[in-house]
Amino acid sequence: MSEVTSQKTKAPCKKRFLEVRKPVSRRQKIISGVGVWAVFFAVWYISTHAGWVNKLLVPAPDQVFGCLYELIAERGFITDIGISIARVIGAFLMACVVAVPLGILMGTFPAIEAVFAPFVSAWRYLPAPSFIPILLMWFGTGEAPKLALLFIGVIFFLITLVMDATKNVRAELIETALTLGANRRITLFNVVLPAVLPDVMVAMRQMLAMAWTYLVIAEIVASTTGIGAMMMRARRFLNTDEILAGILVIGALGLLFDLLFAQLHRWLFPYLREKR
Repeated sequence: MSEVTSQKTKAPCKKRFLEVRKPVSRRQKIISGVGVWAVFFAVWYISTHAGWVNKLLVPAPDQVFGCLYELIAERGFITDIGISIARVIGAFLMACVVAVPLGILMGTFPAIEAVFAPFVSAWRYLPAPSFIPILLMWFGTGEAPKLALLFIGVIFFLITLVMDATKNVRAELIETALTLGANRRITLFNVVLPAVLPDVMVAMRQMLAMAWTYLVIAEIVASTTGIGAMMMRARRFLNTDEILAGILVIGALGLLFDLLFAQLHRWLFPYLREKR
């Protein structure tokens, strides 16, 4: 009787599809990710070819992909894509150069937070597009207002995220360092910084997505180049296939950079993966 009971207790439990905070296998991630996009494009294809939607407003996916191929192969759209990537990455890096050090200092030293937090908190609630008229007056119609808009859209949120992540560093680590005689510089660079860097990378990854959401807004401001400028030209002639092609490119680029950031995070902090 005891042997039968022990065999029952050792029998593996059947794994259910929905488990609370249980990691899924890589195979399930791939199947789920590909599957949801397959369903999306299938519904899109069927709804356009079955006549459920107006093809002038919602062109079929094969038409959009054909248009995208034409834009890249015959109309130099690849140059616009490169210009847009350069704008996003340039403005994002400038925001990181300011926001990451300031956020870490604010999260480490309450005196610095007391100085900058009221200023940063107020600017976080101002919509970045509202600065377009003044940026045009200050910088003209060149690259500067576009970069400035992307910079403003990212920096204040990034400062707050980095500051909050720094505050979440375990107090025991800091107290131990101070007890052992570490000064402020050693505590900051040898304790706080290594502990907070993984979360800083996560915050940067999140805010890079925000930069991509502001791209079209930045490029409709007196611009003749970039993905957003192409989409605005297409709007004048009701070329919705070109507009949707631009949206797909922005989504694909955003996904690509997100995956690159995730891979960089795993490469820089492999111990976190092993820990899980």
